[in-house]
Amino acid sequence: MFITLEGIEGCGKTTQINLLSTFFENRGQPCVVTREPGGTAIGKEIRSILLNPSSKDLVPRAELLLYMADRAQHITTLVKPCLAENKVVLCDRYFDATVVYQGCARGLDTDFICELHRLVLEDFKPDITLLLDLSPRIGLARAWKQLNSGARSGTESRFEEETLGFHEKVRAGYLERARLEPERFRIIDASKEESQVQVDIQDVLRQYLD
Repeated sequence: MFITLEGIEGCGKTTQINLLSTFFENRGQPCVVTREPGGTAIGKEIRSILLNPSSKDLVPRAELLLYMADRAQHITTLVKPCLAENKVVLCDRYFDATVVYQGCARGLDTDFICELHRLVLEDFKPDITLLLDLSPRIGLARAWKQLNSGARSGTESRFEEETLGFHEKVRAGYLERARLEPERFRIIDASKEESQVQVDIQDVLRQYLD
């Protein structure tokens, strides 16, 4: 099973994906936690370019193609082999993030992005996408608190430095993706306490597992 977690900065994806890994381990289900960008050795090099604030001059199409390069390597060398071994793959961000960040927020043609995904990865999609929905204002406040405390690296703050309006477009884009693919998406209220968010996630997944 391929499960992706999506959402704006500060929505709690990293925390929830780690808790979810423990949930699957307790069920005796082999599980792999990964992320995009940066789920492979080559991907880490690409991530260092994409998320570094010094890459502020990176043009949207170049940004898009770097994400697609990371994804092609990641899906081919890590995700699909793990799925073939009947492992659960939990991924922090995937294709939907590209549609909403580079498409809805950056202004690239979303049809072009979807066609690129079809050509490069044969439209490979997750079984379930958990959208951790949160107000951008709250999410950015959480993200900057982590950055300022040193809990996260300041070399990966490129998107946190975008405007509130940018992140509002991201959120709207995610909600539109969920509206268009209700059979795949499940929207989780990420404004709740971390423990309750995890309960809500597990309740959703049990519908597929039990």
